[in-house]
Amino acid sequence: QVQLVESGGGLVQPGESLRLSCVASGSIFRINTMAWYRQAPGKQRELVADISSKDTTTYADSVKGRFTISRDDAKNTLYLQMNDLKPEDTAVYYCNANVLKMRPISPLELWGQGTLVTVSS
Repeated sequence: QVQLVESGGGLVQPGESLRLSCVASGSIFRINTMAWYRQAPGKQRELVADISSKDTTTYADSVKGRFTISRDDAKNTLYLQMNDLKPEDTAVYYCNANVLKMRPISPLELWGQGTLVTVSS
């Protein structure tokens, strides 16, 4: 079974930092683009940042300069370093990956189960 598992969410105060992790496991041939999305209460899911297999990154305007996305392909792991967190960053954060799975080799889009980040004083 191919899956993504996130970790690292929690409750922090404004201005503090958190690092989210997302591990891909299972019969994966190759991981292509990976991304973090978030969904705040009552709002649609939005793209926070993504990173290609060549480490090209894009960010939502609301997080530029504060968040950094990175990946460790040796560990099949995606990260999101979040600094200077604000109350408006409160949301469930989801990991997303486009992979080629094995047996047979075929494309698959994966989503994690989500991890809650709450920023509050």
